[in-house]
Amino acid sequence: MKMPQLVPFYFLNQMMYGYTVLLMLMYVSSKFMLPRMLNMFLSRMFMTKLGM
Repeated sequence: MKMPQLVPFYFLNQMMYGYTVLLMLMYVSSKFMLPRMLNMFLSRMFMTKLGM
């Protein structure tokens, strides 16, 4: 009996879902998480420059 990881159908299925999840995570992080982190970083940098 073959291992399911090495059967081509299951391998392609896992690759497809893996790339789909990766693309979804990249989209969600670029639309929601990264702009908030960038705003926080810029505001902290502005406050430290203002305090000097």
